[in-house]
Amino acid sequence: MALKNLLALVVLLGVVGVSVAKPYGNPLGNPRMKGDLDLDYYRFRCPQVEAIVRRVTFQYVSRRPTLAAALLRMHFHDCFVRGCDGSVLLKSPNNDAERDAPPNLTLRGYEVVDAAKSALERKCPGVVSCADVLALVARDAVAVIRGPWWPVPLGRRDGRISRLSEANLPSPFADIKTLKNNFRVKGLNSKDLVVLSGAHTIGVSSCGLISSRIHNFTGRGDFDPAMNPSYVRALKKRCKPTDVRTPVDMDPGSARRFDSHYFDIVAQKKGLFISDSALLNDFVTKRYIQTQVGTHGASFAKDFSDSMVKLGFIQILTGRKGEIRRHCAFVN
Repeated sequence: MALKNLLALVVLLGVVGVSVAKPYGNPLGNPRMKGDLDLDYYRFRCPQVEAIVRRVTFQYVSRRPTLAAALLRMHFHDCFVRGCDGSVLLKSPNNDAERDAPPNLTLRGYEVVDAAKSALERKCPGVVSCADVLALVARDAVAVIRGPWWPVPLGRRDGRISRLSEANLPSPFADIKTLKNNFRVKGLNSKDLVVLSGAHTIGVSSCGLISSRIHNFTGRGDFDPAMNPSYVRALKKRCKPTDVRTPVDMDPGSARRFDSHYFDIVAQKKGLFISDSALLNDFVTKRYIQTQVGTHGASFAKDFSDSMVKLGFIQILTGRKGEIRRHCAFVN
């Protein structure tokens, strides 16, 4: 009977997504990017950390499901500038922090991170970093909308530096060579590029980011030939040449579900951004898209989980580096 109960417990832990593993080695395979994290890092100092963050995140995202895409994007933007150190959360009196850079002006969901951090500070003050909170919030926000789940090893510390000038993020206007290099320097490969691009299956952009692509691509009133003409006609009906504000789904027909439909629309040349269409211009990324289309996304959830774990290790601060901020918007 005891053995039977033990086996039942193991099954239950697997179902709810609680790992019994402890140390989690850096999966990036880049000797310049060192540092390990731990799935059980706060076991003794703040054992309820994941439950607290999950509860707060559910409270916000269940009421506003579009926050899932926003919080996932915030985590991505944080990790791609100075690493996953919470620097995107910092405010500057001179408006020259990362969050003030043009690509980050549309970030939203800071209130979710702040609420989770405040709840943790009440329970275990000065223990959990804002970088870890953001990583957990992004995962749990996606889980609220029934997207893929991934383990979040913990132990990151918060950076003290946040500069607008360093916010050089992968651009929606970038070609495939540039995108691959953007990811390579962070320790991510071509598969990670196409898999993480799959996050565009949720969320919206705006007419302003695609106006030239559909109305005046080369300055002669034409559209990008990499786009499906029928899709261009549909976008033109929604986005007039001077319209910069109207929202546009990044995954038409499935923008509220986290699924593999994004790869279907990219294969049909209906990727909203140049960076989406560019994925068809590389053997590895194109083959991945074709595989997901052919298998109805059979491996996408697992692949996304694996790539998100890798993303969370980019240039992390551990040990005595950085700090544990009391308030996520300000250094101590």
